[in-house]
Amino acid sequence: KTGVLDEAVLRLIDQGIPYHILFLLEFDEKVQVWTAYKEIEGKKVTIKPNTYYHTEWMTLDTLPLAVDGLDLDAVYEHFVIQVGNLQIKDGRTLEEQIAVDEQKAKLEKEIARLEKMARNEKQPRKKFEIVQQIQRLRGGNGNG
Repeated sequence: KTGVLDEAVLRLIDQGIPYHILFLLEFDEKVQVWTAYKEIEGKKVTIKPNTYYHTEWMTLDTLPLAVDGLDLDAVYEHFVIQVGNLQIKDGRTLEEQIAVDEQKAKLEKEIARLEKMARNEKQPRKKFEIVQQIQRLRGGNGNG
């Protein structure tokens, strides 16, 4: 009924079905594709946190999905890459790239938290310590 989806609904469906799923949602004559990176071992389904990916709302004929792969797992991974607009770098696997992306997101969140603390800190010494901590997280160059 609305163009906003609660991820908890998809998570509930995904955890109950031990297969790869590509969700195609329709609203106002537009579609959106959602999928999660799942690890399936027998009947046990593991969905890593923050790994739901989705496209923007678009018409069905402009949906950028291509089938590529020699087995269903490869086809599904290719869908995850396309829907999530992921860039696999340095010869990594999809699982490794998702782990790297999650770690990067955690670092960015921590840096944002520390920057907010630094802005609100009144004592120069504590502010300086926070700024040094931010620079260490950024790799020492201060550029992120």
